[in-house]
Amino acid sequence: MGRLGIPELLIILAIIILIFGANRLPEIGRGIGRGIRNFKDSLKEGPEKS
Repeated sequence: MGRLGIPELLIILAIIILIFGANRLPEIGRGIGRGIRNFKDSLKEGPEKS
């Protein structure tokens, strides 16, 4: 399987817009961003001692 180019990314974006709708895309992006931020924060903290 090769790399994703611009045409492939545009097709994927169009499918996502059709499935979720344009109004929900910012909400989905914020949720993904929060998840990534929480994951990075947990990696920085390391294992917690109990």
